[in-house]
Amino acid sequence: MKFSPLTFADYPRLKPFFAHQPHRLCAYALPSVLAWTTHAYQPHGRIRGDILLVSCEFVDDPDNRHLLLPLSASGARLGPEALAKIAMAEGFRRYRFVPQDYIEAWGRTAVEALFTVRAQPDYDDYIYRTEDLAELKGNRYAKKRNLIHQFERDCLSKGRVAVEPIDDSRIAACLDFLERWCVERRCDANPDEDLACEKQACINTLTHIAQIDVRGLLVRVDGKVCAFAIASPLTAEMGTLQYEKAAADIKGLYQYLDSQCARRLFDGLAYINKESDMGIAGLAKAKQSYYPLMKVKSHTLELR
Repeated sequence: MKFSPLTFADYPRLKPFFAHQPHRLCAYALPSVLAWTTHAYQPHGRIRGDILLVSCEFVDDPDNRHLLLPLSASGARLGPEALAKIAMAEGFRRYRFVPQDYIEAWGRTAVEALFTVRAQPDYDDYIYRTEDLAELKGNRYAKKRNLIHQFERDCLSKGRVAVEPIDDSRIAACLDFLERWCVERRCDANPDEDLACEKQACINTLTHIAQIDVRGLLVRVDGKVCAFAIASPLTAEMGTLQYEKAAADIKGLYQYLDSQCARRLFDGLAYINKESDMGIAGLAKAKQSYYPLMKVKSHTLELR
């Protein structure tokens, strides 16, 4: 049985393999796996017994193809020897987005006996306590609270703000805002860069939001969508804030959105994964300013 392209229509049959998946990198959120489909990239998959294999295929760069760690419907984890056998049998040289936890669990010596291990620092994920982002307590969050107070004074207290869930009736308004947001940041300057690919992934998610297990909210100011965010399930204790966009010209809006996301989209979850900074200095600075609890390091494993 060969690998076949994965689409949102596959969501119901793939969902059981992600129900107990243990990895804390956002690459293992099923909505994200399916959303990152572009002109240059397509996720593929196949089921071997009770194991799901997900491959990442590149139209113009076939040498970059790779696997994610296999996922079992039972939540069982495969050791390095099993990974090596699968890769060789399926014709792959490497796994990408392998969390540090996996290497530590099996031991670096055992992993390096079969694979060359390389760090992927641009794709290390930032992890936060949900309570910290919801409450913003303590001196270190004073600037964030001040910005939220300014937004509340200038907009919220004057009845200019509405916070709404994202559903089918609000998708078009979110897409319009996404386009404005991306024009300001020149997302489409290079269609192969991360920002352009993320834009397409966000469009894919919004247009299929009724089919998948994600939660979203938007913020209107004076009746116009000026911010939105979408969260996906990841592990039993953690969700991922897959997308978070806010107009830069409204002071305090981003900080208000972030706090609302923690309160409304992650209730019942102890941790929030705010994904990686993709090597973008400004994005890294913004993520650090919220004082992450930790970063989950990402690695590539290449067969020796």
